[in-house]
Amino acid sequence: MNVVINGTPHEVPQGMTVAQAVQKLTQATTGVAVAVNDEVVRRGAWETTALADSDRVEVLTAVQGG
Repeated sequence: MNVVINGTPHEVPQGMTVAQAVQKLTQATTGVAVAVNDEVVRRGAWETTALADSDRVEVLTAVQGG
């Protein structure tokens, strides 16, 4: 199936979860937020939220600095 992650199309396996998508993009374990189709997904739901064909996923990582 095809999903768009951070603006880039990706071919991913059927049933891929939000948690798996995050692992694909970043090694960060904190400071990460995810939205699917413009809806924020709570961290506690990442493992059980499956992506569907044509979903738009945004993975945001907090950056420190000044």
